[in-house]
Amino acid sequence: MRIRKFAAIDIGSNAIRLLVANVIEQEGKEPKFKKSSLVRVPIRLGQDVFTNGEISKINIDRMTNAMKSYRLLMDVHGVEMYMACATSAMRDAKNGEAVVERIKKKADIKIDIIDGKREAQIIASTDLHNVIAKEKDYLYVDVGGGSTELTIFSNGKIKTSRSFKLGTVRLLNEMITDDDWKAFEKWIKRNTKDLKRLSLIGSGGNINKLYKMSGTTIGEPLSYIYLNAQYQFLQSLSYEERISELGLNPDRADVIIPATRIYLSACKWSGARKIFVPKIGLSDGIIKTLFFETSKKDKSASNILSF
Repeated sequence: MRIRKFAAIDIGSNAIRLLVANVIEQEGKEPKFKKSSLVRVPIRLGQDVFTNGEISKINIDRMTNAMKSYRLLMDVHGVEMYMACATSAMRDAKNGEAVVERIKKKADIKIDIIDGKREAQIIASTDLHNVIAKEKDYLYVDVGGGSTELTIFSNGKIKTSRSFKLGTVRLLNEMITDDDWKAFEKWIKRNTKDLKRLSLIGSGGNINKLYKMSGTTIGEPLSYIYLNAQYQFLQSLSYEERISELGLNPDRADVIIPATRIYLSACKWSGARKIFVPKIGLSDGIIKTLFFETSKKDKSASNILSF
């Protein structure tokens, strides 16, 4: 048995996460991926970028300190390799590259600012075999603070994917136009119209929270009817009540409503009535990407040596 440690840093528009995972390798068996530690810091970069066009000094300092902490945590865990990916907020920030350089210098962490297509590819590489049935079709929806990634799975394979600047923090700041919603609707309808027995697969912190709140048995899907009822209920509560009565974190209590709206819209326009919620996302995809890329390099080196 061989146990390897990898780390993923997901720099999103609403929060920054560090995931440390163990990959267990055994002769003749598929590798097992087991989460070891997850740290989430609610630095809302999107609030800066989507309203002012750049990351503020106070959030640059907070982000730098978070990265210093993540570097120390990775060292303590004995991580052999990491990947740090920044998404929508950093993509749009005028000073995004300058922030990347600062963090490399101050925290010794290299950050890759990835485009929407790459983000969708990494997310789609996550382990979905326990959810996807080859004879069925799925619309995979990953909702973030700055963007939503959509992927169509048909016959067990990726058919197409697209990233939209439709995120929870953008919605909160009223930065989504009718044209943005129409483009989202048009893409979903066009790419799902010929698919039958379609279900939704939802990922992201908000749908994970909604799933947990529902008390649904793990592995069973949420229903569209439940999600719609929960949306109405959440809207009936004030921001303060969502924190005090439902126990939501302050940085979750506001974005959970626009996130639910996005999932409901995807269901409505695709015709899906079931939403599967596996606990996967960009961080999980990064871990898998790191492992399989290093495994390929190890095999190539082994082949060269044996030759």
